[in-house]
Amino acid sequence: MFAAERRQVILELVRANGAVSLRELARIVRASEVTVRRDLRFLDAEGLLSRRRGGAVASDGPAYEPSHSEKTGVAGAAKEAIAELAAGLVSPGDAIVVGAGTTTQALARHLARLPRLTVVTNSLLVAQALARSPGVEVLLPGGVLRGPIFALVGSTAEQGIGGLRVQRAFLSGNGLSAARGLSTPNTEVAGVDRAMAAIADDVTVLADHTKIGVDTMVRTVFPDRITHVVTDSHAPSDELDGLRAAGVTVHVAEV
Repeated sequence: MFAAERRQVILELVRANGAVSLRELARIVRASEVTVRRDLRFLDAEGLLSRRRGGAVASDGPAYEPSHSEKTGVAGAAKEAIAELAAGLVSPGDAIVVGAGTTTQALARHLARLPRLTVVTNSLLVAQALARSPGVEVLLPGGVLRGPIFALVGSTAEQGIGGLRVQRAFLSGNGLSAARGLSTPNTEVAGVDRAMAAIADDVTVLADHTKIGVDTMVRTVFPDRITHVVTDSHAPSDELDGLRAAGVTVHVAEV
């Protein structure tokens, strides 16, 4: 991982959680504590976070939601591998719901090649990725545009989704842990994610290694409601074992 990508991952983790220990950051980015300490000094000097003894805290508070542009540069190869593997869970003729996120956007690019597919989504970027695919019908629920993540949220979006039924939901929040499940920093985003999970026969979570073991402010899907998790080979094994113990089928994409 290059320094710029590593620092972006660190920044997103600290902003999403409010505070993260040096040891945990080093584990997730797979670098030495000396290297991560150097990264924290750089980010602190830029005013992007605040260093503390043994770790760092967010300058923006625990409910900070990274924008789409911030997330785009993080774990790109892992997200692409996850998206390719997750696309294999979809068959021609399926009806699915796809949430907002950079990994689900990558998934949509793979789904665009499938015939006879119906996709419900609140993500403008997912809809855009599927717009020119003749075999895919896209349903947008309406709602209020949340600009930083290019997604429709609010009660209108939840109601538009709530009257439907699909075979599978593909969601990608900001954190996923065996103890708490899927989470996000924003209550409006959480509401739509819950609505998507509620209309699906099963729920598939797409989460790269930077999100595994991370808890953000608002829980969206409990572990026992998650059917599949698709992650990458850098994800911590103890968290994956915890998810398996909760009955989740874990798919690991090699990176």
